[in-house]
Amino acid sequence: MELIVLWDIDHTLIDNAGVSKEIYAAAFTALAGAAPTKPARTEGRTDRLIMRDMFQRNGLAEPDWTAVETALADAGEERLHDLSRRGTALPGVPGILKEVSEQGRWVSSVLTGNIAANARVKVSAFGLDPLLDLSVGAYGADSLQRSGLVAVARERAQRLRGARPDVPVVLVGDTPRDVEAALATRSGIIAVASGVHSAEALAAAGARVVLANLENTIHVLGALEAFAAH
Repeated sequence: MELIVLWDIDHTLIDNAGVSKEIYAAAFTALAGAAPTKPARTEGRTDRLIMRDMFQRNGLAEPDWTAVETALADAGEERLHDLSRRGTALPGVPGILKEVSEQGRWVSSVLTGNIAANARVKVSAFGLDPLLDLSVGAYGADSLQRSGLVAVARERAQRLRGARPDVPVVLVGDTPRDVEAALATRSGIIAVASGVHSAEALAAAGARVVLANLENTIHVLGALEAFAAH
């Protein structure tokens, strides 16, 4: 059985302890020359949308994306130590990532709104990066909308890992936007109520598999195997 598993990062794999919003604020300040009066709104958005929204809500024109991405990467790198000190990998995450990485015909990577540089910062802060195939992931610079990231990851898995075009894809995430991206692309979804959204909200968004967390490795692995078998 083959499977592509794409994990969200913030509030699915890690608790960033507020560092994410500090990164957005620092990048905004570096570009605008003043701190934002309106903070970042995240909730599953891509970095491109988050930063565009910040500039619009603060009454400023959006800078060129290349400059924005550079500012985000600089701010993320500067906060690696803070993240590792204040944040944490969520319960069960190292165990399930290790189990999935050992499935011989599975590809395990990320689908995240973070730009690639900051995704790497966030997983490396807690030693998770060796357990993920980050080269085939999809990131916040790859598409404005989260649903567009699925095709990016699928293409990279085919090109770099020889995945079949029809291999099942399953997203694991904590927001309704993760659920919507899965439904829009006919991917599987395991929704995890480890962020700000309740199990009920995730089910209402359309997720059939909703977990409180990723602590039960056997249960999570079984849910993934069920998607692989379809």
